Amino acid sequence: MVFNEQQFLEIAQLLNQSKKIAITTHRNPDGDAIGSTMALSAFLRDYCSAEICVVLPDPCPYYLNFLTKQHNFADFKTDSAKSTNWLQSCDLLFCLDYNHPARTGPLEELVRTCAGRVKSIMLDHHPQPEEFVTYMGSNTKASSTCELVYAFCTKLGMDDIPPAEIAACIYTGIMTDTGSFRFSVTTPNTHRIAGNLLQSGIRHWEIHEQLFNQNALEKLRLWGIALKDRLEWLDDAKVAYIALSADDLKSNNYKEGDLEGLVNYALSISGARMGVLFSERDDKIRISFRSVGDYSANRFARTFFEGGGHENAAGGVYNGSLENAVKHLIKSLNEFSA
Repeated sequence: MVFNEQQFLEIAQLLNQSKKIAITTHRNPDGDAIGSTMALSAFLRDYCSAEICVVLPDPCPYYLNFLTKQHNFADFKTDSAKSTNWLQSCDLLFCLDYNHPARTGPLEELVRTCAGRVKSIMLDHHPQPEEFVTYMGSNTKASSTCELVYAFCTKLGMDDIPPAEIAACIYTGIMTDTGSFRFSVTTPNTHRIAGNLLQSGIRHWEIHEQLFNQNALEKLRLWGIALKDRLEWLDDAKVAYIALSADDLKSNNYKEGDLEGLVNYALSISGARMGVLFSERDDKIRISFRSVGDYSANRFARTFFEGGGHENAAGGVYNGSLENAVKHLIKSLNEFSA
């Protein structure tokens, strides 16, 4: 586990003393972000007497709403007042599934200020974490933050076979971050945890159905445009990219989460070393990178696009036009040594 025995004793004492706990995660939350925050929220509801709120930078993607129904949560984009209030008034802060406050986007300054004011706890599996918290629970070998939340909660007394509500959240995060258990981060321990989660009685096939087979018609049309008209191949670099404009998104009624997984289709081209997805949102260009083998998406994103993440899965941003973002990609690929 990521904390030693003394740290666990201190954390347990903090939990029992706290009256108001804020749980935060990164912007554009995915299955691991929502799964880990909601699982921890559900566990803490019974473990301690504190009020608990999950504070998100952006709205929860619609396909993950089934995990949030019994929780107190807010997102800064649609309810900045509630989000701000919790981060300014809590007496304990959790930072889940991010290694740097910048990954919380519009919450960055609130998170930094809060972490400087109260005790704070990180649970995360991304490389190069910034030491901005009191207790830094970082383990890059974990398949997901949900795997770390499972270990954290069982250490604090949760049964190996957790309640179904918690199990569904943790299963969702592990399954999505491991690519349905096919990525190299999947370990025997990952499967052991998954086996325990299934024993809780969750209907895992219904979780898969909710995540992958509830597509809006507009989303599929957007993906059709992306793959037919916006997919480009850079043969010298062996990199494929998709560039979607704000008009592309607007004309297809884009919702948060509609682009999740699209970048993998760029990477799936035979011989591709990296796939890149550009999307023009919120007056900036958001970028997803996926790579294979020792071609480091993380290092590329950190070096050229103010980003970072895992070795083969990272994100970044570009402040400028979509056209110039693509030009910057091509120029950067010529400079990059994998």
